[in-house]
Amino acid sequence: MNAIYDRRSIRKFQNTAISRETIIAVIEAGRAAPSAKNRQPWKYIVFANSSKRDLLDKMEIGLNREENIYPALPKSKFGLADAKSTLKVMYEAPVIILVLNTNGTSPFIPLDADARITEICDTLSIGASIQNILLKAHEFGLGTLWIANTCFAYKELAEYLKIDCQLIGAIALGYAGECPHQRPRKNIEEIMEFRF
Repeated sequence: MNAIYDRRSIRKFQNTAISRETIIAVIEAGRAAPSAKNRQPWKYIVFANSSKRDLLDKMEIGLNREENIYPALPKSKFGLADAKSTLKVMYEAPVIILVLNTNGTSPFIPLDADARITEICDTLSIGASIQNILLKAHEFGLGTLWIANTCFAYKELAEYLKIDCQLIGAIALGYAGECPHQRPRKNIEEIMEFRF
């Protein structure tokens, strides 16, 4: 339980390889998460070495397209600077795990209300799975960064992956090269309300 409070988002990584067995054990923890209607909508694709560089080169192309050619998310342009910083972290991390919703479709395709509810439930399930992965990685002495900035290069990454399901985000995984302090949290009074 201490991992819940001790885990930190890591943005500097050591150049140390992670064994395949450790990666499998970390993802096994994600597989144990609860999911809506037991759909288990998650899929994880693990990248390292040259395949990681190829993937991230595609993401860089997408970020450049989003900034300089035509934005798919024009109202979120303020997030591009952070996305570029995140990309540098991803290049440094030894392993990148892409997270897919196998039941989902591109966020750029409209959904009816029933499909939207299913998507919300599946996204919550995948979030639980990712949290398990982050906590298990922490137990192994690994650092992680949960990444949503893949959204800015969605088209390029989906084409590279040859997927028709939904790309949720990514997890950077490696041995931490920093020990950040806990970032501020809202007061309990701001986030909790009793009605009894």
